[in-house]
Amino acid sequence: MSAVTHPDYGSTSTSALEPKTAVERTTVVTTVPDADADVDEMPPPPADFKTDLGFWIIILSLALILWLAALDLSIVSTALPTIISDLPGSTSFVWVGSAFTLASTAILPLSGNLAQLFGRQATVQGFIALFAVGSAVTGAAKNMQTMITGRTIQGLGAGGMLALVDIIIADLVPLRQRGLYEALLSGIWAVASAAGPPLGGVLAQVGQWRWIFFANLPLCGIAAAMVWRFLKLKRPPGSWRRKLRRVNYIGNAIVMGAATSVILALTQGGVDHPWSSYQILVPLIIGLLGMVIFLVYEAFFCVGEPMVPLSMLSNRTVLSGYAGTLVHGLVSILLLHYLPVFFQSAMLATPLRSSVQSLPTALTIASFAIRAGVSVAVTSHYVSQNVAAWIISIVGFALLSTFHKDSSTAQWVGYQVLVSSGMGVLWISTEFPVLAPLPTSKNAHALAFFAFLHTAANTFGVTIGAAVLQNELRRLLPPTFSESLPQR
Repeated sequence: MSAVTHPDYGSTSTSALEPKTAVERTTVVTTVPDADADVDEMPPPPADFKTDLGFWIIILSLALILWLAALDLSIVSTALPTIISDLPGSTSFVWVGSAFTLASTAILPLSGNLAQLFGRQATVQGFIALFAVGSAVTGAAKNMQTMITGRTIQGLGAGGMLALVDIIIADLVPLRQRGLYEALLSGIWAVASAAGPPLGGVLAQVGQWRWIFFANLPLCGIAAAMVWRFLKLKRPPGSWRRKLRRVNYIGNAIVMGAATSVILALTQGGVDHPWSSYQILVPLIIGLLGMVIFLVYEAFFCVGEPMVPLSMLSNRTVLSGYAGTLVHGLVSILLLHYLPVFFQSAMLATPLRSSVQSLPTALTIASFAIRAGVSVAVTSHYVSQNVAAWIISIVGFALLSTFHKDSSTAQWVGYQVLVSSGMGVLWISTEFPVLAPLPTSKNAHALAFFAFLHTAANTFGVTIGAAVLQNELRRLLPPTFSESLPQR
């Protein structure tokens, strides 16, 4: 049983791992295609691409890593009422979800730096360990503050794991065939996201919600062992001290602080304070200004590895892929997160029943993601299916907006299938315009930024959705009922 190696990563990409002078950085930029070039066709696969047992074990380990990260993003939602009742300090419950998504978003750009500097195997094992530590802390929490601390650590590990899954797949699989594997992993993500709420609800109902987190520990051990044994990508040269100096600490600190500031404003606006109050406007302005400062720093002052691939953004095909994943991340999380809320609040479904009612979304996303991957592998083109998927998604969301408490089964199933078919295609196909024009040596940074945008959009989607929901509830419901709603 052989370990998986990849000659391209160990040889042709090695120069990209060495420190670059200003001249060398400029040379790298020139490898990006012309900004006006449209790229719709996949490059041909190399003749030496092979899959053996070791390769499939690595794919299995990546699937397990993805399952853990996706499951913990959604599993807490139905168990949260039970957790709140068991732990003191529950007034800050909103951060149980927000801390996870914020931490996973903030770590994503840095994860590309770390993978490029320290190698894929060491970096992914470090993130698995971080996720396991966070799971242990969360499972053992005796109060809400410890719970939030554990969820933050979990989020850091989950964000890094998500980025490394994409990066390792890009190292091992040629772009032309990658759609099949991305579709498989996207299907696992969708199923895990759908399985999370019912699993969390069942464990909460039997009084065992702590096993939501403790169950991660043996699975993390299995995944780390498989990666250690079978993933043998060449480690980048250089000493640890030299590599640590090249980590972009300042850029990561700026973007994390800016994102936190914006999310604080969005979660509190209209609920804790009026939107026009200084308590909301100040952090919102600081956060948006921080994003601008971050881009300026990356463009002109960054002395380490840049977190944002600014040179790639000059290509409109790459830019379209990044814009696509940003919008997709925003609307897809709204679909997955708030559809069960509708079933529970409007149709008075139990948490378990609402999860079953949401299954058409998960199953359709998974199946159409696989179909999209097969389509790209067979035809080598992706533009037409992307356009069709966006049109279908727009129509589907418009129909979802007509839902009400008396909607028929045919409506809430059919509309889910329609919108989820578009979302499923876009789940993986927005990645192709990002990678198609780029050399292999750019994969790590390109994919880390891709994952950052998608996860950041997820974070803002959940936060914006919560703000809209709570503001509308307080506007439409009687004041006596509104006062009984949980306060932060």
